[in-house]
Amino acid sequence: MPKGPCYDGAMPNIGPMEIVGLLLLALLLFGAKRLPEIGRSLGTGMREFKDSVSGEKKEKAETRSELPPPASAVAAQAEDTTSAPAQPERETETVS
Repeated sequence: MPKGPCYDGAMPNIGPMEIVGLLLLALLLFGAKRLPEIGRSLGTGMREFKDSVSGEKKEKAETRSELPPPASAVAAQAEDTTSAPAQPERETETVS
């Protein structure tokens, strides 16, 4: 009866080029807008898993910090509220 591993070759090492390739693949698959959301949810899941394994319980309410809206959106909202009231539409007459 042979002794040793059940597979033929050794498992290859993961180097920096493989990690870069995986990150680029994730960027192509999910897009730049969804990657921060995915990373945040993975971090939250890992933290919850660690807390459940270690048995720690947090008493304070968990606060989620969100990024502020882009400056252009804030400026557009401020412009909408400070602009003059909308003019009523005029009736137009056609001259033939």
